[in-house]
Amino acid sequence: ESITTTNHPLPTAQITPSGPTTFCTGGSVDLTASGGTGYLWSTGSTSALLQATANGTYTVTVTDGNGCTDSESIAITVFPLPTALITPSGPVSFCNGGSVDLTASGGTGYLWSTGSTSTTITVSTSGTYTVTVTDGNGCTDTEFITTTEYPLPTALITPNGPTSFCNGGSVDLTASGGTGYLWSTGATSATITVTTSGTFTVTVTDANGCTDTES
Repeated sequence: ESITTTNHPLPTAQITPSGPTTFCTGGSVDLTASGGTGYLWSTGSTSALLQATANGTYTVTVTDGNGCTDSESIAITVFPLPTALITPSGPVSFCNGGSVDLTASGGTGYLWSTGSTSTTITVSTSGTYTVTVTDGNGCTDTEFITTTEYPLPTALITPNGPTSFCNGGSVDLTASGGTGYLWSTGATSATITVTTSGTFTVTVTDANGCTDTES
C-alpha cells in the first residue's frame, strides 16, 4: 500500500500602505493585504483592506486555498498634535490709538491670519486673529483670539454765555461727550463756573475708559 503526500508552499503575506505610515493625529492610512484568499488582522477585521488611524503595529495573517498561512506586520506612527496658545501682552480691548501684542507658542513654526510668520504680532484694530502652529513633525493646531478697538469719545465744552466778561462776572462751562470729567482746575463735575481769565481744559472719559480732551 502507498500513500501520497503533498507539501504545499506557504503563501506570502504582503501589506501595501496607501501612503505614509507616519502621520498626525486625525490622519489615516489604508493598509491592503494580499497573498491569499482569506485575511485576519490583529484588530479582528477579516477584510483585505484596513484603515489605520492609531499608533501601533498591525499584523495580518493570510490564508491561501490550501489553508496554509503567513503573517506580515507593519508599524504605524501617529504623532500627537501640538497645542497652539496665544498670549496677549495686556487687555485685548483697547481705545483707538492703543494696541496689544499677541504671542503664539506651542510649536516651531507660526502662520498668522495676517500673513505674518513671526511669533509675535502687534494688533491695533478690532478683529479675530488666528495662528496656525506647526511642530517638528509637521503637525498643526490652530488658535484664535478676538480684539476690540473702542472709538474715542468726543469732548465738547459749551459755555452758557460769553467767554469774555468784566471783573466780577462769570461763565458756566459744561462738558459733554462722556460719563466722567476731569477739569484742569481739578473739578470732576460736568459743569464748572469760571470767574477768571485763563484756558480751561477738560478730559472726558467714556464707559470704555477711553478719553478725549478739549480746551
